[in-house]
Amino acid sequence: MLNKIVLTMASLRLFSGTLEIAAALLMLRFNQIEKALLVNTGLALAGPLILLSTTTIGLVGIAEKLSFGKMLWVVAGVSCIFIGILKK
Repeated sequence: MLNKIVLTMASLRLFSGTLEIAAALLMLRFNQIEKALLVNTGLALAGPLILLSTTTIGLVGIAEKLSFGKMLWVVAGVSCIFIGILKK
């Protein structure tokens, strides 16, 4: 039997992959650079949201197994990832 948290995380990643494939197909269908960039921009917004959602679900699942100190390190690491993504 699959763990519900793992199943939810995997489902989000499958959804993310489906979005990527759909976006690539849209780019090919539109066959215009401007529209392809618009589709790509939408993916740039969806990617971090899915990363954050998946990470949050995973952290909730292991929260009872981690010490407070280790949880702070995980939060610091995720924060660094987002600072690196969003920093201009």
